[in-house]
Amino acid sequence: MQIIRDNPGRQLLQSSVVTLGNFDALHLGHLALIRHCRSLAGGKRPVAVITFEPLPQAWFSPDTAPARLMSVRQKLECLANEGADLVWLMRFNQVLADMSAEDFVQSALVETLAASDVVVGADFHYGKARQGNTETLRLSGRKLGFELSIVPMLDIDGQRVSSTHIRKCLAQGDLKQARLLLGRPFRMSGRVIRGQQLGRQLGYPTANIRLAALPSPLQGVFAIRARRGDGIWRDGVANLGTRPAVGGEGFLLEAHLFDFQGSLYGQRLEVEFIKKLRDEVHYENIGDLVVQMQEDERQARFCLNTDERKK
Repeated sequence: MQIIRDNPGRQLLQSSVVTLGNFDALHLGHLALIRHCRSLAGGKRPVAVITFEPLPQAWFSPDTAPARLMSVRQKLECLANEGADLVWLMRFNQVLADMSAEDFVQSALVETLAASDVVVGADFHYGKARQGNTETLRLSGRKLGFELSIVPMLDIDGQRVSSTHIRKCLAQGDLKQARLLLGRPFRMSGRVIRGQQLGRQLGYPTANIRLAALPSPLQGVFAIRARRGDGIWRDGVANLGTRPAVGGEGFLLEAHLFDFQGSLYGQRLEVEFIKKLRDEVHYENIGDLVVQMQEDERQARFCLNTDERKK
């Protein structure tokens, strides 16, 4: 998969099938767009995805923007797995914010990607002040030579599949519903760094992971599975948050893998959240904390050894 950043200033493809959007989470609704592109392309034309970094909401309102659901790295890995041939990480800045809908279509879809087909969702907007919509895009296609396909919004159990809904589910600790909307368990990934070594002293060594996609919509103690480069999933328990029990500073993911021996420092770890066990709590003494950690392990092992992950 080819990855393009910023404005390449040249034509990249011929007769491409293009979809575009924020694609935060790459949930089932997003995947429906990409899979429709692949169907139209039929293996004979390139599939291109335009997405934005930073996300427009984060650029316009950095202090109030919604929590990210995946890092850029996770997004690219997922798009590669879905068969995208090219991903354009378009830098969202003042120039792009001021670009008219017509200029955006001409520059990005026609001159750079030479789109023959464009695929969007029913609520798609683009251009300065979101002035462009599916109707203006259809008119542009007739004028400039590409076909527009509009994929209907996806509903599951009467609920619209959206990043907003997934954030709400995660904030409430409803990992089951989030998994249903995503089509996969919610995951985070990052590189393991050195911590205070307190967990090791207490008999619960942890892999400490700094997260690229912050703020997080999820917080608390969880039953998890995790894998490193060897691809083997291992069960465990994790704390995601500010760690008030040990006077922590900053947001961190701490994962303890059951029955694992070895060093994880410097390695990338992907963590899959299976079930929320509880919220973070401050403890007055280390003894109480250890008792709670033992109970967390017991609950996590029970959860992971049953059909909980399949529910």
